[in-house]
Amino acid sequence: MRRVLVLRPEPGASETLARAGKLGLNAVSIPLFEVEPIAWEMPDPRIFDGVLLTSANAARLAGQGLNDLTHLPAYAVGEATADAARSIGFDVVTTGDSGVGNLLDSIAPGVRLLHLAGEERKVSASLQDITQIAVYRSKPVAAPDLTDVRATIALTHSPRAARRFAELVNDRASIAIAAISPAAADAAGHGWEAVDVAERPTDDALLALATRLCNKPDA
Repeated sequence: MRRVLVLRPEPGASETLARAGKLGLNAVSIPLFEVEPIAWEMPDPRIFDGVLLTSANAARLAGQGLNDLTHLPAYAVGEATADAARSIGFDVVTTGDSGVGNLLDSIAPGVRLLHLAGEERKVSASLQDITQIAVYRSKPVAAPDLTDVRATIALTHSPRAARRFAELVNDRASIAIAAISPAAADAAGHGWEAVDVAERPTDDALLALATRLCNKPDA
């Protein structure tokens, strides 16, 4: 069976590896980034109607400042993010499994949201009043071990990871890209054996795609 490369940083990498193992996939972790908290200043919680979380890392790494926000309803992208938010005391009122755009479509216009996010994360214009604050950053791993990645399937959980992988790998013809979103697929560029997009922007859907690619007759 072809190896599946898990390129996301910890702790998400271990979570994906565990899910991959239950599916019988031959998965290995080669994180391209590592995440770390960054200092941030708490705004007045009274000016917000809710908290928007688009990554579990925001809930895990934002620190003690979250204690002043847990009385606000939380809106989370993905079950992993929702679980991380609940573990620190948030009441998650809506969980979006089809990306932040669809999640925001389910929230009334004009709602004032505090978006706790990564340094690189941006949310496009919406009908809500969104204030974004970076609470963590992802730093590139200087020299990830990509010496033998031929004939593998690479999971790209973000456009940034796809771009980084493309920068580091020259011999692409035998590598299939399993992308979590069309944006991640586009960021991977060309020259790969194949570039396919998961049916939904979730870890489970991405692993389902990897399973299909592993089971292709020519795999």
